[in-house]
Amino acid sequence: MTDAAPTRARRSDATRAAILRAARERFAADGYDRATIRAIAADARIDPSMVMRYYGSKEGLFAAAAEFDLRLPELADMPPDRLGELLVRHFVDRWETDGTMAALLRTAATNHAAAERMRGIFADQLTTAVARVVPEPAQAPRRAGLVASQMLGLALTRYVLRLPPVADADPGELVAWVAPTVQRYLRGAPDA
Repeated sequence: MTDAAPTRARRSDATRAAILRAARERFAADGYDRATIRAIAADARIDPSMVMRYYGSKEGLFAAAAEFDLRLPELADMPPDRLGELLVRHFVDRWETDGTMAALLRTAATNHAAAERMRGIFADQLTTAVARVVPEPAQAPRRAGLVASQMLGLALTRYVLRLPPVADADPGELVAWVAPTVQRYLRGAPDA
């Protein structure tokens, strides 16, 4: 009897791992909208009800499966007066070439787990990078949060809502508009 619980736990862990592995592959291959719970379950060789049991919904599964590295450049190696431009260009390039973040952003608007995942990605990765270049490292969380507000707002209007003036803009034009604000968030004074 004492061996049954650990065996179930190992089986449960293996099932979860198989689901996440299949989900990552399916979301990468098909995108969020076209990936289905049935296809993911088939890839994992389990019943679709097991996916729902462990993750509750497609949105919950996507939030759990989303492994996203912002691949931020080493900001400390960049000229301080160009940090805003370089960071905005980096984010625009990432959003333009990888639909995973747009799918996660879309899902985060209505799903708690996806919102938590998005917060974690930006809090961990962006704050760490920003801390290396801000005038006072204690301000890094606030400054990184402001940078995230610009990047996520831009992504929401361009890639999720597809607001025509923003969605139709050339990426270089977006960088030119947004970079000065991000530069101020990174290096400027709050009253500047």
